[in-house]
Amino acid sequence: MAGVGVGTGAMNSLLGKLTALLSNEYNLLKRVRKEIQFLERELSGMRVLLERLADMEEKLDGLAKGWRDRVRDLSYDMEDCIDRFMDRLGSGDAKPKFMKRTARRLKTLWARHDIATQIKELKARVMEESERRDRYKLDESYYSATRTVEIDPRMTAIHEEVKGLVAMDGPMKHVIALLMDESKELKVVPIVGSGGLGKTTLAMEVYRKLGSGGDFQCQACVSVSRTLDLVKLLKDILSQINKDAYKECQSWEKEQLIREIKHILTGKRCGVYR
Repeated sequence: MAGVGVGTGAMNSLLGKLTALLSNEYNLLKRVRKEIQFLERELSGMRVLLERLADMEEKLDGLAKGWRDRVRDLSYDMEDCIDRFMDRLGSGDAKPKFMKRTARRLKTLWARHDIATQIKELKARVMEESERRDRYKLDESYYSATRTVEIDPRMTAIHEEVKGLVAMDGPMKHVIALLMDESKELKVVPIVGSGGLGKTTLAMEVYRKLGSGGDFQCQACVSVSRTLDLVKLLKDILSQINKDAYKECQSWEKEQLIREIKHILTGKRCGVYR
């Protein structure tokens, strides 16, 4: 379970307000909306690291604590800025008279330009902390130490070339025929049976056969452990279907990973094996 500690609560509150600010209720300038969307993505990645640091509070060194505290203070400053903007913009009367409406437009126009300046300054601070995070190698230092990986016994079949299989050719052709059906609908082909019958081996042989024949534009083979880590699974898929996107995804959360994978796979014939 993700930890909640110094900085995490402030970041959660801030991200909630950024989401509210991006709603249609607030008529943001176009460039401000883009800046806030950037901040939301960048801060979501910072939150992931803050949660890891919260899980390791007693093991943090001075660099990690300093970075965490600066991000916490930055979160408070950003939240104050957003609160002031929301208060000034308000919602107004439902049917104001002409003069009141004109005055309100001038007031909100000034408020929108004012927040543009403040957001620009806050963005510079966010980027500074992101660069400092990379310089300190905080992800590298604290990511591996907080993860426990359960080894799935099926992994041996995924990385092993199997030779001399008995009675595998027929089932493999049958599964391939189901997958290569001309229908454009999504297909799920389950391979069921009791342990030791070679289900994973069969799936891997289908994967290798279709991969060598160029039948699919992209493929991914993953192992789903008994304790599912969905973010790790999505990153595993992304690493196999688009290495360039994978290099950028280390701080992404589930929703952003799903959007990127969906974007990459749209319009392609793909296979995912597990």
